[in-house]
Amino acid sequence: MEVLLGGLAVTFLGKAAWLWLVFLGLVVVLLVLDLGVLHRKEREIGVGESLVLSLGYITVGLAFGAWIWSTMGAEAGLNYLTGFAVEKSLALDNIFVISMIFSYFAVPRRHQHRVLFWGVLGVIVLRGIMIALGAALVERFDWILWLFGAFLAITGIKMLVMADKPPSDLADNPVLRFLRRRMRVTPELRGNHFFVREATADGRVVWWATPLFLCLILVELADIVFAVDSVPAIFAITTDPYIVYTSNIFAILGLRALYFALAAMILRFAYLKYALALVLVFIGGKIFWAQVYGKPDPAIALAVTIGLIGGGVVVSLWRSRNDAPPVPEDGRAG
Repeated sequence: MEVLLGGLAVTFLGKAAWLWLVFLGLVVVLLVLDLGVLHRKEREIGVGESLVLSLGYITVGLAFGAWIWSTMGAEAGLNYLTGFAVEKSLALDNIFVISMIFSYFAVPRRHQHRVLFWGVLGVIVLRGIMIALGAALVERFDWILWLFGAFLAITGIKMLVMADKPPSDLADNPVLRFLRRRMRVTPELRGNHFFVREATADGRVVWWATPLFLCLILVELADIVFAVDSVPAIFAITTDPYIVYTSNIFAILGLRALYFALAAMILRFAYLKYALALVLVFIGGKIFWAQVYGKPDPAIALAVTIGLIGGGVVVSLWRSRNDAPPVPEDGRAG
């Protein structure tokens, strides 16, 4: 027993091992509940169910933030909530890209949950690697925060300039072209399978990838691209790896549930991109302010972030109130 208690007290990335185990245990419970209970049988997820599930994930994420507040103090709690809000907001932009990917591959809604579930598992691992690297860099090189700030400000300004431009055609995506050249890919979906065994032209039975697997790869790559923005953004709020990772993961866990609601009315959030761009510019500027004048009150960062995102949502819904698109009847997103 003493050995066990001693192991739980071991410090990992600045926090006791038992704190990490509490977080990871909660994540495992949520994933098992999602896949093993709520969605054991593959089916289409409606908008109403999507909103309820998303609200549940948000509630769990906020409750975890309240627990951090009570165990680690008000500053840690505010930093977690700010990071949660920022990552949740940036994840909304990810939904636009995921919707475009599903539309390109004509993935029915009943198969989309499978892609998003495995995509989230990949995100948990990839974000952990990126955050661990970021924490090591920040600890060793203080000046890298200046680079994070400049990168976020420039990215936000670029988003403001590019907000009205249409997205690039996925058919021209170099990764997709490379995969199609290097892998055997079935011409059409094969249900919810990522790989199938089928005969080639000469009669040999071999493994083929399906378009659903290509869809999963692009979803994972999209998260890596968005992580380039979100990881520096959260490090601009706090350099505590525990706060950075937990706020990131709890925000992303609800992305899958929220997708099915937002994908049906994605055109109504046209002005959200501007709000997200302003959030990145604000956070980038916050880094420079902290380096010159000291860290501002965490409550200010939280209030400004929520204000910008809330304003973007309200303006979007108001401007599009008379032309909201109907929910698709063919089962496809986008």
